[in-house]
Amino acid sequence: MSSAILLIAHGSRRAAANADLVKLAEIVRTRCPQDIVEIAYLELAEPTIPQGAARCVERGATHVRMSPFFLSAGTHIAEDLTGFQTEFSAQFPNVQFQLCPPLGLHSLLVEALLERMNEVWVKDA
Repeated sequence: MSSAILLIAHGSRRAAANADLVKLAEIVRTRCPQDIVEIAYLELAEPTIPQGAARCVERGATHVRMSPFFLSAGTHIAEDLTGFQTEFSAQFPNVQFQLCPPLGLHSLLVEALLERMNEVWVKDA
């Protein structure tokens, strides 16, 4: 089985905001060299989610983990990304698409938040 990770962000008109996902993909590729790693944006930027999914399949993926770079399971995950998962499963019947949970209240995210707050505190002190 060839596994892929499709990193998904909302997308922005600001290139600097979209660049975060590109950098994240570079880090994930280094940490998961056995996986195909692609990026996609929900809106306002390319590649789109359908383009990213197609790229995973074109590169030989038989299992795609759709990983949202979102904080919570709002409408975009509950409806939009779930809809894409269903669509891709029908479009590519020989490929398994799984939607991963958002970042949420994961303990490491809490630690990252506290670290970021401390960075500001130190700068202002």
